Amino acid sequence: MILDGIYLIQIIITLIFSIVFCFYDIKKGFLPNRLNYILAAFGFASNLILTIITSNIKFIFFSIISYSITYIITLMLWQLNIWGGGDVKLFSSIAAVIPFGINMPFLNNSPLLSFYPFSFTVMLNSILVSFPFLILLLIYLINKNNVFDENIEVFKGFFNYKSLKLLMDSSFNKHINVADLKEGMMINNFYFDNDYVKQLIESNKKTNLKVFKSDDNLSKYYFKTLTAGGITKDDMYLLKIMNAQKIISNQISIKLGFPYVPAILVGLVIAIFYGDLSMLILKNIIFVI
Repeated sequence: MILDGIYLIQIIITLIFSIVFCFYDIKKGFLPNRLNYILAAFGFASNLILTIITSNIKFIFFSIISYSITYIITLMLWQLNIWGGGDVKLFSSIAAVIPFGINMPFLNNSPLLSFYPFSFTVMLNSILVSFPFLILLLIYLINKNNVFDENIEVFKGFFNYKSLKLLMDSSFNKHINVADLKEGMMINNFYFDNDYVKQLIESNKKTNLKVFKSDDNLSKYYFKTLTAGGITKDDMYLLKIMNAQKIISNQISIKLGFPYVPAILVGLVIAIFYGDLSMLILKNIIFVI
């Protein structure tokens, strides 16, 4: 009975924090680090209590291992611009609280569990849940930006890699004024020739921008954001100052993002009450066949 109570508290606290994170992601576009740290600390503490009560080290051991593995994997995906840094911390915090799937006989519920950490189930569920939304978003952006009107080559080879890349770049990118830049925005390749711009960016210690040598003959350099974390506050002020001093042009291209935490919340709910969505799909397919 005590164990069931602690499991239930873990589930409720994780759901409450995830709902709060949804509001932050939608309204402000970022997740507070402090709340993530609190959720992770609660995870370690609650699993330590479970270890003490049951005299079984597996609870705190798997909590630490699951947190570490999840952080490393999601950090690698963050570096590939799959999602933002806040999402990395949220997945890791969930892993600390619920390291492996919970059977909940006290709720008359038996979710389909997977062999990998619970956080990976949440991750896969969130991806599967968000995929239809991404398709609809892509169709909306294609129509809004008249992509096919401006890029007739897309029609000639829709399933060609270059055409698909052109389609994605045209739909999920936007040109804005440098004066409208905000912290966290992801900047696409910005080409320039001024060595002073290169020096200013590279001298900025708190930067998420990197300067590269250009491969074409039109410009010497270009800079872009390194990760999905977007530009830092220092980057934002530096770019606005350079624009005000007419060192760089007014227009800059950014990548459009969308709040991903709602998908994580839905993936979490499915994982808690139904289990691994990919396993459920495979099970139903095999059953039908």
